Amino acid sequence: MSSAPASRTRHHPQGTAMPAWLCLLLLLTACAPAVGTNPGIKVRLTRRALEFGRQFGLELLQSLLQKEHELNLKGSYYSPLVGTLAYAVPRIHIHELQINDSTVDFAEDVGVTLTVQYARIRLSADWGAQLGAIQDRGSIELRMRDLAVVVVLGVSVDGSGRPTVWSAGCDARGTDLHVEFHHGHSWLYNLLAPLFQRALRQELNKQLCLMLRKGVCRLEAALKHVKVSTQLDPFAAIDHSLLGRPAITAEHGDVALKGEFFRVDKCQPRPSPALPVALPVAWPAALPMALPAAREPMLLLVITEFVANSAAFTYFTAGALRRNISSNMLPQRFPLQLRTKSMGHFAPQLQERYPDQPMELHLSARRQPLLSCRPDALHGALFGSAEVFVVLPNATRVPAFLLNIDANVTAKPTITGNRLGGTVSLKGLSVAQVTSHVGPVEVKKLETLLKFGLWLFGVPRANKRLQAGVPLPAPHGLSLLNPRLSLQEGFVLIATDLQYEP
Repeated sequence: MSSAPASRTRHHPQGTAMPAWLCLLLLLTACAPAVGTNPGIKVRLTRRALEFGRQFGLELLQSLLQKEHELNLKGSYYSPLVGTLAYAVPRIHIHELQINDSTVDFAEDVGVTLTVQYARIRLSADWGAQLGAIQDRGSIELRMRDLAVVVVLGVSVDGSGRPTVWSAGCDARGTDLHVEFHHGHSWLYNLLAPLFQRALRQELNKQLCLMLRKGVCRLEAALKHVKVSTQLDPFAAIDHSLLGRPAITAEHGDVALKGEFFRVDKCQPRPSPALPVALPVAWPAALPMALPAAREPMLLLVITEFVANSAAFTYFTAGALRRNISSNMLPQRFPLQLRTKSMGHFAPQLQERYPDQPMELHLSARRQPLLSCRPDALHGALFGSAEVFVVLPNATRVPAFLLNIDANVTAKPTITGNRLGGTVSLKGLSVAQVTSHVGPVEVKKLETLLKFGLWLFGVPRANKRLQAGVPLPAPHGLSLLNPRLSLQEGFVLIATDLQYEP
């Protein structure tokens, strides 16, 4: 079990309803066990996703460069006419970086390559110079119109599952350099500028890559603080750390996330071991037929059965899968009311002992829910326990009887934009008496009426809420565009494009 950090708020689970987002998660994924280092979530970024993210890469490049940089550039130039001119440029400031042509590609087994051509850059710097016994100082402005930069950003993972980056390569080249000195004896240096322009150009190309490497180091330092787990509620957190370095080819990049739920209050045992789920080798073959073959999606997302399995296991062991229902919580038209007068039809001694008294129902999961993902639907088996109490006028709760209620359900998740929803169907229900303090309970009659009530009221109300859906978490401004969801054997596949609106 993951030891990823999460705040440990103590919470008593009695009488707390299972959150709506957990219901939707169980709709989205299935619950057959899986263990080991197999990913719970796997993401594939295609070349179209890279192109979508190119603008963000350019903005990052500009933010790394468009600021003041320590330079400490020192050198000298000898002229037979004037002697040796020593110069120093302590720092440089990049005012403008105009990028006209750029591409981004996967760098196989490394990361991402960003190529910029025909860029324009404008810089300024203070300078100091000494010619013999004469010392001088002023400012200099440089313009380059044909700058080309190739940056290779390596991507990997550290021991804690956080992403890491490094500068895997950099090359900056520019030939059309214009130099103009200001202040001091600038008229003299402007006359000499063509003589040492080549040295300045080579040094500038070198310094640009040095600045970029320093920027990548700052990015790497920031990534050390990225969270690898997120607490979702008082019961559970999810471990979304990387299981290994991204698998990058010339066409796509695959990222494997752990996707495991765990309790925030204490360590828990792992779910029962089982064979790992095999992910599809040819991802596009698993896409819905409605997607045009010539237009691959930007992003492919696989959510395996392990995610929902760990969620169900965590909430079950935390005691969160329970709900208390009082007599005033049921619809008035529901055929089975929580009063001894209504329940007495199935337990005659109940009405005799406690005439027309309110009752209370305590529902809980007696076993971990089991679900499986198949191409036609999600299939689930729910194992519940229902303890029924009589509420006396002094608010004392007297136990009446205990039942086991098991249900078989199917579900079909849906996705629209950034909202996840779905529908459920009740396929079977069975009721069995465990104990009774009010004589025998006619469970078959109770089972028939309960099925009727759920089909008539329970399932439609649940579907009304599920169809409205809940928003999926996403970075600010980023949303899914034309998402498609398909059920496969053992996992759910989402294929989608992305859009960004600031």
